[in-house]
Amino acid sequence: MNLVEFLNINTEKYLKNPSIGFKKRENWETISWLQLRTLVFKTANALKKSEISEGDKVAIYADNSAEWIIFDLAILSLGAVSVPIYSTNNKEQTQYILENSEAKIVMVGNQQQYDDCLEILQNSEFLKQIVVSKKAVWIKQDSSIFLEDYIAKISSNFEIVAREEQDLATIIYTSGTTGVPKGVMLSHGNFLKTFKAHQDFFKFKNIEFEKSLAFLPLSHIFERSWTLFCLHVGAKVYFLEDTKKIAHALLEVKPTFMCAVPRFYQKIYSGINQTVNEGSAFKKKIFNWALKVGGEFSELKRQNLKIPLGLKLKNFTANQLVFNKIKNKLGGQLWFMPCGGASLSEDITRFFDALGIHITVGYGLTETTATLTAFPFKNYKHGTAGKAIGDTEIKIGENDEILIKGSSVMQGYYKLPKETSEVFTEDFWFKTGDAGELDSAGNLTITDRIKDLMKTSNGKYIAPQPLENELSNDAFIDQIMLIAEGRSFVTALIVPDFENLEKELEKLNIKFTDWKTVLKTNEIQKFYKERIDEIHKNLTGFEKIKKFILMPESFEISSGEITPTLKIKRKVVLNKYADLIEEMY
Repeated sequence: MNLVEFLNINTEKYLKNPSIGFKKRENWETISWLQLRTLVFKTANALKKSEISEGDKVAIYADNSAEWIIFDLAILSLGAVSVPIYSTNNKEQTQYILENSEAKIVMVGNQQQYDDCLEILQNSEFLKQIVVSKKAVWIKQDSSIFLEDYIAKISSNFEIVAREEQDLATIIYTSGTTGVPKGVMLSHGNFLKTFKAHQDFFKFKNIEFEKSLAFLPLSHIFERSWTLFCLHVGAKVYFLEDTKKIAHALLEVKPTFMCAVPRFYQKIYSGINQTVNEGSAFKKKIFNWALKVGGEFSELKRQNLKIPLGLKLKNFTANQLVFNKIKNKLGGQLWFMPCGGASLSEDITRFFDALGIHITVGYGLTETTATLTAFPFKNYKHGTAGKAIGDTEIKIGENDEILIKGSSVMQGYYKLPKETSEVFTEDFWFKTGDAGELDSAGNLTITDRIKDLMKTSNGKYIAPQPLENELSNDAFIDQIMLIAEGRSFVTALIVPDFENLEKELEKLNIKFTDWKTVLKTNEIQKFYKERIDEIHKNLTGFEKIKKFILMPESFEISSGEITPTLKIKRKVVLNKYADLIEEMY
């Protein structure tokens, strides 16, 4: 079955019910399942008219939007292969993907993306046409057309092309923290088996009434797989085009569930703690009481144990006095939040549980169609990545590497047979590159990326991720990267949370000039040293940060320093700031 067959199934079931939502000027609008199917089928016929057929590659290089998902579904319904490209990629990265995949058509979203693709098209053997999703773009060539015009006067009579399990659905190029992007080949069967695994594992009730807000990049497997799953089961998905407006979108859309990366939760966690610390002694006392009550309530709920009436009443009061105010800032209806992309500390999952928002921590890769493990609704273990879903098999190999078998595992890397063979064992276990542990109950704990493990010149091993996580939970630290490989002690590059630090300057008697000057002052250096020492007070000596540099600017996606899911590209940062790092040694 073609993975987009849900368009026919859900249109029959829900017909005029809302399917997807998007913002038009200042208002959020929705279209029905019938309208969605009509738009997808018209787009599929337009692609067919452009001589796109089964197995042909069609790329999408744009920010999240309704047009993005419609174009994606149209490509898939034709039996063609969808190639998403991160909207933050530069021209060289985009050109590599378009040429490597041999994409015949690309849809773009803004002027820069259009200009880059037009230049690529003029010298490309494969790329023939650019479809532009937004009318705000200035089109300069006959080889370009607006999506609206592309599908005008096109019939919506279309039959979804049948696909087998092993037929290729998409090639997703990994943003990767190291090396050249590799095209991960995922089949229709990979997605459909993953969807079934989620349904069987979570047993959602009345899921067609749920609302998801898609704000992570659709070009990343996590949001793409989650969004397709939501549509597969009939849930509504709203698409946020400008991620900087997430706070407003949460209040406007009021999602009931959505996926996010650890940094999203860390920012909320540190922000709440900072607000509490700045409040009166009475407010602190109320908050801490509520957190204690919420913790006791959620712990009994986690273990599926009976909750005493007295505790229920206390928890109701804690919600009225404290928690509802926090939850209302997130829209007021969130109850289920899958989290992936990196590890998340136990402090944060317990904190959100106490608030009454369940973060479902999971683990997966692009190569495994996202989720391999996840927290079940009951008896999950904080500090782990949950248990295997579907037919996923896990074992721990050499160097504690997590090895995987299951129907979600990719077909291989596109045009890279050598690299493909290198990530599989002789008996076809996929090598994740992550180190981990399995307990007797089947809970998986991720200890670190094997490539990220650092060995000091004194022969001591350091796993940076847990240490960086702990520091990132602090309200005054936005980004951090530890350095220790081949060094005699641990140092760090730290990007402060400039918003919170700016508020602190008055208390420290510092007049703001510019961040470069401010961060070098003795007061700020002392302020951060004390915070770091307090957070890492229980670590052994060789793990502690001896020196650090406060960075005046954030690591950015556009400069290649972080991935679109906000993971720092260590190699890039080490090379870029080599001289700065040497100063610390």
